Amino acid sequence: MGVRVSQAASPADMKQFIKLPWRLYADDPHYVRRLYAERRDFFGPQNPVFRFTRVRYLLARDEAGRLCGRVTAHINDRHNEFHDERTGFFGFFECVKDLQVAAALMDEVEAWLTAEGMDSVRGPFNFSTNHELGFLCEGFDTPPTVMMPHTRPCYLGMMEALGYRKAKDLVAYQYDHDGKVPAYIERFCRMAADRNPVVIRTVERRRFEEDVARAFSVYNRAWSQNWGFVPMTEAQFRFTARHLRPIVDTEMALLAEIGDEPVGFFLGLPDLNVVFKKMKGRLWPFGIFRFLIGRRRIPRVRVLTMGVVREYRRSGIDVMMSHRAFQNGTRRGYRWGEFSWILEDNHLLRRALERMGAEPYKTYRVYEKSL
Repeated sequence: MGVRVSQAASPADMKQFIKLPWRLYADDPHYVRRLYAERRDFFGPQNPVFRFTRVRYLLARDEAGRLCGRVTAHINDRHNEFHDERTGFFGFFECVKDLQVAAALMDEVEAWLTAEGMDSVRGPFNFSTNHELGFLCEGFDTPPTVMMPHTRPCYLGMMEALGYRKAKDLVAYQYDHDGKVPAYIERFCRMAADRNPVVIRTVERRRFEEDVARAFSVYNRAWSQNWGFVPMTEAQFRFTARHLRPIVDTEMALLAEIGDEPVGFFLGLPDLNVVFKKMKGRLWPFGIFRFLIGRRRIPRVRVLTMGVVREYRRSGIDVMMSHRAFQNGTRRGYRWGEFSWILEDNHLLRRALERMGAEPYKTYRVYEKSL
């Protein structure tokens, strides 16, 4: 197959870039389309990530001009400054099951990153650890939860054939419960409450912007030592919050405060992929009604993020937030949850989840290669 790779140069090209997975996964019963309007907004200039990220959108076409692959090559200047690296990234990789297409795409990625002075490439990052990342390598037989990737098994072999090696695995845990909090967690929370004058409360819609600011004050402090972490700007955090606001269940969005200081943040999202699956990527003409009706009947939740500032780690505040979220979620009708993603070497959190009864059921892999 002759393959030609070019940059997306028009709105029509970007529309093809966004919609290519719809065709590639047409026969996959577990794939869930992202909403086209949301993806178009995400890739638009209003996304604050582009204030410090240089990106090239690449499209691969066969001899007949048919689109057969896509990828981004991007450089996150904040990442390289924060980690003192010269690392470039690839993301949003999708292609037909043909190593020649994958090679053509990744050759273009590597050539541009090399020309820009990078000495390694890592991915997939869509665009950072604050977004989707990794290729699925275990758990192909179940659907993804909201804002998690679902990729084709053939991508793993393609990356390895092109000289890429594992940089890190990320794990997703599932928890199918009977509505009862384990007794040891109840005891632990009582002891932790005796030691800490902490108040755990839900985020309030009437003061949503203020609570977003308080959550932001926790976020960068709590996650600063995580692998691949890059501090979010306030503009990024608010951009994300604005997109999540219509779907957030405030009973699953918690702040932990000591006095007037926010020290912890927990966010669980209803698994809207249950609804998005039926919407097939479109809000109109009928998708909006499926969304408004279906979001009230979702029995699944994804725990997206949970963190406590360094000064109060190992104080039990994280368990107390989880306990409160469990109580709230059970009352709201959630019967199944996913904790994702979790670094493979975060043994402390993994042991805690497994002791609670959660089990690993999906693994995602990030690759890297020297240039």
